[in-house]
Amino acid sequence: MPENHVTSLPAHLPHAFAAAFNSGDPALVDALYEPDAVFVDRSGAPVTGATRIAANTAFQSLGLPIEVTPRHVFTTGDIVLLLVDWTIGEITGTATDVARRGADGVWRYVVDNPFGIATGAG
Repeated sequence: MPENHVTSLPAHLPHAFAAAFNSGDPALVDALYEPDAVFVDRSGAPVTGATRIAANTAFQSLGLPIEVTPRHVFTTGDIVLLLVDWTIGEITGTATDVARRGADGVWRYVVDNPFGIATGAG
């Protein structure tokens, strides 16, 4: 996997995320998101921008690696739906994520819903 952890294969995006997350560098994680991407926090609230970065950084600050196991990858054209089981220490979830292939051929998250919840205003 390249040093910057980006990927041109949609099924590899969860693993690219894990590599970036486990690096401890928030900038590498954020590079896997489109600029206006949404992160759904544990309460079900969608956040973007600096708040999205802070949410991922809070998980990284636990100092524990993330382990990911993609369950399903559904791709159509430049859009992919990813269902991914993940674990950070004692915290677990099944993410429901949407990503898009950019003009540069790189897949980036558009919606990152790590707990797969459908609550909150959208």
